[in-house]
Amino acid sequence: MADYTPKPEHKFTFGLWTVGNPGRDPFGEPVRQRPQPHELVHLLGEVGAYGVNFHDNDLVPIDANPTERDQILKDFRQALDATGLVVPMATTNLFADPIFKDGAFTSNDVRVRAFALQKTMQAIDLGVSLGARTYVFWGGREGTEIDASKNPVDAIKRYREAINFLTAYVIDQGYDLKFALEPKPNEPRSDIYLPTVGSLLAFITTLDHPEMVGVNPEVAHEHMAGLNFLHAVAQAWEAGKLFHIDLNDQKFARYDQDFRFGAEMIKQAFYLVKFLEDVGYTGMRHFDAHAYRTEDLEGVKDFARGCMRTYLILKDKAARFNADTEIQQLLAEINADDGSFSFLNDGFSPQAAQRLREASFDRPGLGARGLAYERLDQLTVEILLGVR
Repeated sequence: MADYTPKPEHKFTFGLWTVGNPGRDPFGEPVRQRPQPHELVHLLGEVGAYGVNFHDNDLVPIDANPTERDQILKDFRQALDATGLVVPMATTNLFADPIFKDGAFTSNDVRVRAFALQKTMQAIDLGVSLGARTYVFWGGREGTEIDASKNPVDAIKRYREAINFLTAYVIDQGYDLKFALEPKPNEPRSDIYLPTVGSLLAFITTLDHPEMVGVNPEVAHEHMAGLNFLHAVAQAWEAGKLFHIDLNDQKFARYDQDFRFGAEMIKQAFYLVKFLEDVGYTGMRHFDAHAYRTEDLEGVKDFARGCMRTYLILKDKAARFNADTEIQQLLAEINADDGSFSFLNDGFSPQAAQRLREASFDRPGLGARGLAYERLDQLTVEILLGVR
């Protein structure tokens, strides 16, 4: 019997806002009490998590006075020491307070943009003081409902200026910190700037310090737009920009559901886990999800355990896929290469171009060749269903 118990080497993390979510939604009031941050650390320690992440105001309320702040941080640090949990990532809440109703870094009001920078600098200081090595930016209000309100070119320039300012601040402070930008297509704004992994990868190339900035893709955010999350993650990985990842689940083209990892689209979750394990991703496996509104505190624990257990089960399924003789033989046949065109491996040369000009192809035969993808997919399904 496989062991699906989470261990520190699995690097499973949760945000305070995930296990601390009280079950409130746009149509209903909270159904659970929100535990204090230090209590959530103990909860995560109980279920076997590796680390805890937070927005600045998940930990310290925006209106907390210095005495309250000091006590919160003291209790939080003591909980970390008692449980052994670490803080790998932190972020700033630039979306909840009314001041950010029209954006933070992209607001039309220069005073709001300046406040957002100040708030973020302070939050970076807090995150680094607790051990964070990755800092995530989700532009939840960086968008519009009416495009007459903002020039999108100006908005992107403002976003760039903000990230450039903050990377320079990190360098000036001597922090060992990298940034991970998180895309989302919509909600809570009608349209959010830089809505996909691809758009952010292009944006990063325009920054002053692109080497410090990567992406934090989230399952739900790509699925909201009907996109293939695996492909987005693979593109980020291939570009060397997969700095962090948010795991949850989501039906295509719905509101941001943030379901337990693997709760809905199990085949997509399998391919994602297989990819992360096959390429040797060493970063955090962060679960940015919420327990159903039907749950009490024990149900929240079930939710957290379920996220980790499902990942480990799918990791085991990926190993079975990789070790399955029939599947691997089929993949070898699909990808068979007799070396006839190895002269193309080094790219263009006049000699390679001439050999390619002279090559002949059996176009009808290649077009008629069956690729056995039906069989491959069925074998994959059988791995997932536990009959192989």
